[in-house]
Amino acid sequence: MMEQIFTNGRIVLRDTVLEGTILVRNGKVDDIATGRSGVPAATDLEGDLLTPGFVELHTDNLEKHLLPRPSAHWPAIAALVAHDVQIVGAGITTVYDAMAIGDVRSNSVRKQRLQDMADSLHEAKEHDLLKADHLLHLRCEVSDPALRSLLDPLLESPELGLVSVMDHTPGQRQFVHLETYKSYYQEKYSMSDAEIEAFIEQRQGDQQKNSDPNRRYVVEQAQARNVRLASHDDATHDHVAEAVGDEMTIAEFPTTVEAAKASHAAGLAVMMGGPNLVRGGSHSGNVSARELAENGVLDVISSDYAPSSLLHGAMLLAEELETFDLPSAIATITVNPAEAAGLTDRGEIALGKNADLVRIKPTPHHPLIQGVWRGGARVA
Repeated sequence: MMEQIFTNGRIVLRDTVLEGTILVRNGKVDDIATGRSGVPAATDLEGDLLTPGFVELHTDNLEKHLLPRPSAHWPAIAALVAHDVQIVGAGITTVYDAMAIGDVRSNSVRKQRLQDMADSLHEAKEHDLLKADHLLHLRCEVSDPALRSLLDPLLESPELGLVSVMDHTPGQRQFVHLETYKSYYQEKYSMSDAEIEAFIEQRQGDQQKNSDPNRRYVVEQAQARNVRLASHDDATHDHVAEAVGDEMTIAEFPTTVEAAKASHAAGLAVMMGGPNLVRGGSHSGNVSARELAENGVLDVISSDYAPSSLLHGAMLLAEELETFDLPSAIATITVNPAEAAGLTDRGEIALGKNADLVRIKPTPHHPLIQGVWRGGARVA
């Protein structure tokens, strides 16, 4: 029977911070007590924070490892292992790797390597190559004419855990302002003025033909498999009403206070990006995560494209906003995302839960991760 003791730390529970000790037995939290353990083999936390392992619902960080330079495709398993090291090093013990099903360009790496990514993830998990628990989040671009052919082979993946519906058509949702859309994609793809105008016209035409039927198809397929659904970039009450009608549980990156409040009131977990919190605003000019936090409608933080922003963003909430204390801030990266995704065995330090743990040393400069355990085994 494997036992571990963590003592002399500040243990962040769901609703409080306990100065005490926890006992881990066979990968689960077996006891929580006040005071310091006298067992010589106990891990002395030296006053550091001990939090649950972080739960990341939406990151496309893997894509950066698959294509570290333009046209420099990297072997998928090697990319996964490198991504996993970065994820665990950021304190993330459960990660939903977001794969874009469809894209605004027909020749994108997202389309070219979808099956390769999914197959390699399954193989890497089968051979115990990864330190975090990796699941799949299929991000479905409903305006894409090829969506169904891309999605269908992935729906039976044993790693599938979350499906989201997104629509990046210019003139709505994330890109209400066409000038913002033009600036973003013209720079990203080095287009001329004429090329970006044709690009916008094509995207808008694709939406008119495909978005409604593709959305219905995605929702039906997810519901048939009992896979949780998330909306994406909701901006209006109508968008939120549609998400509620589709029985979605997560509102990813709402672009307005109006949509965030409506989503929160309807019981959807409102998720915003850690980079938005750390940078102080949205890179595409939409509502800031801090504003939603101040309004009491921020439930979950996602690291999105920067894994370290998960802890950084949560600590900023605890340090700078009256609406958050330390437990409620840590909950945005632990128990809240776990519950939104339907994971009942993790996300908090509680009796019988997985011993996924992170040791954190707060400093005036940046919170430092001093150790990470998954199921009681040290992984970083």
